[in-house]
Amino acid sequence: MSDAQASPRGTPYGTLFLVPVALGEDTPWAHFLPAQTQVIAAGLRHFVVENARAARAHLKQLDYPHPLRETDIRELPADAAEPALDALLAPALAGENIGLMSDAGCPAVADPGARLVARAHALDLRVAPLVGPSSILLGLMGSGLNGQSFAFHGYLPVADAERDAALHALENESRKLGRTQIFIETPYRNERMLDALLRTLNPETRVCVACDLNTDGEYVRTLRVRAWRKAARPALARRPALFLLLA
Repeated sequence: MSDAQASPRGTPYGTLFLVPVALGEDTPWAHFLPAQTQVIAAGLRHFVVENARAARAHLKQLDYPHPLRETDIRELPADAAEPALDALLAPALAGENIGLMSDAGCPAVADPGARLVARAHALDLRVAPLVGPSSILLGLMGSGLNGQSFAFHGYLPVADAERDAALHALENESRKLGRTQIFIETPYRNERMLDALLRTLNPETRVCVACDLNTDGEYVRTLRVRAWRKAARPALARRPALFLLLA
């Protein structure tokens, strides 16, 4: 398939490639990406990213062959309006391919890049997701919980009472629908979240903790709450973690 497609005016457009990156530092790209994904990423000269510094580190990790100072790397503002999004997509509208990269894992999944993808569709640009690691799917795969019905909720409320109420609501919905509930926490609050889960949830509810996924320090364990309360706790402080529950 050609990377370019004809615009309604007959002018070839470029493609917006969604480029996954590593979930951890210092991991060779061949450990988490297919060769074809690396080849496509290495051929791009325009990137839209969350953070330019992180993007440069990821490109080095991908054995990017071009000088980074000569590569067009532009950050995606969190609240970018349509004109700003159009400016970021201008190379594709002019026939050049663009790569969209998150700070970790897959772009546009639990990530502000989804807004750029939506705008690309509105402008009739081709969007091409590339294969790579997603912490959400890796955690779900490793959890043993229901992979037929699941929902990702991002961050739960920070305040204790609101967070506990949210956990009760997610548990009740999980019990009613048989749905796996998935969420994350800021790494320095991970241990508080696990404390809240074990204090708040029914003893028979299953909870999975998955952290440092796709790295040498990977940890994935699923237990019922009653078993977690007796088990040795993993050290979670400042480690990227995912929490999953199924009532």
